[in-house]
Amino acid sequence: MATTTNSTNPTTASTLTPVTVIGLGAMGQALAGAFLKAGHPTTIWNRSPGKGEDLVARGATRAATPAEAVRAGEVVVVCVVDYEASQSILEPIAADLAGRVLVNVTSDAPERAREAGEWAAEHDIAYLDGAVMIPTVMIGTPDALLFYSGDKAAYDKHEGLLKSLGGQSAYVGADHGLAAVYDLSMLDFFWTSMSGLVHGYALAAKDGVPAASIAPFLKSHISLLSLLVEETAKNLDEGAYPGAEANLAMEVEGIEHILHAAERRGLDVSVLRGVRDVAQRAVDLGHGADSWSATVEGARNPA
Repeated sequence: MATTTNSTNPTTASTLTPVTVIGLGAMGQALAGAFLKAGHPTTIWNRSPGKGEDLVARGATRAATPAEAVRAGEVVVVCVVDYEASQSILEPIAADLAGRVLVNVTSDAPERAREAGEWAAEHDIAYLDGAVMIPTVMIGTPDALLFYSGDKAAYDKHEGLLKSLGGQSAYVGADHGLAAVYDLSMLDFFWTSMSGLVHGYALAAKDGVPAASIAPFLKSHISLLSLLVEETAKNLDEGAYPGAEANLAMEVEGIEHILHAAERRGLDVSVLRGVRDVAQRAVDLGHGADSWSATVEGARNPA
C-alpha cells in the first residue's frame, strides 16, 4: 500500500504537474528532492526497500509497484544503473506509460537511447532521453546542467518542470541519442583534462614542488584554455586549422620534452604518449604547419 505524507502546500501542488521518480540511488533521490522543493506532487518507487524515507517525510508518496508509481505521474523520470535495468522495469508496464512523458536520465550510450526511443514510440509514449552533467549536490540549482533530447513537444510542455532540476537544462535535438552524445563529449574532455591535471601535479612533485604551489598558475592556464574552446570548435567545423602563430610540428617537439622528463622521473606516460602519437599522426598526414586543432585528423585516422 502506498504511504503518503503531505507537507506540500495543497494549493500550490494542485497547480503543478505530478511527477514520478523511479530509482532512488543518490541521484534519483536528489531529483525527487528537487521536484518536491519546487512544489510538484512527487511519487517515488525503488526496486529495493529502505530508500526514500526522507523524501516521504518531505511529502513524497511511496508507490507499492512501478505501475502504481507510473499512474500517479504525468511525467515519469527514470534514474537507474543502466538501460537493462530501466527496460526491465518499464517493459512490463508499457500500457501504463502510454500517453505519459517518460524521461530517462540513466547514463548509457547513444545507441541505447535510440533503441529506447524506438521502443517508446511503439507504445505511444512521449520519450525524452536525458544526461545529468553535475553531481547530486548541484541538482535543483540555477547552475546545474542537464541535456535532453527526443520529443520536442514533450520538452516544451514540461520545460519548467525539467528546469526545476537545473537552471541550465538544455534541449539539444530530436535524435534521442543526442543527450548522450553531448554527455560523452563533455566527459571525454573532463576526464582527459583531469588526468592531465593530476599528471602535471605528479611531475612537479617529483622535483619537490607541492601541488598547492602549482595550483594558482594552473588556474590562469585553464583560463587560457577556455579562450580556445570556441576558436577550436570553429576550426574543426570549418576543417581549417590556421597555424601561423603556433604550428603542430613544433608542439609535438614540446610534448616530447615533457614525455622524456616524465619518463626520467618514473611516471606513467601512457596518456602523454597517446597525446604525442595522435599529434604526430596528424603531422604525418601533412598538418605539421597547421595549429593544434589539426590533431583532430590524427584522432579521426587511428593507426
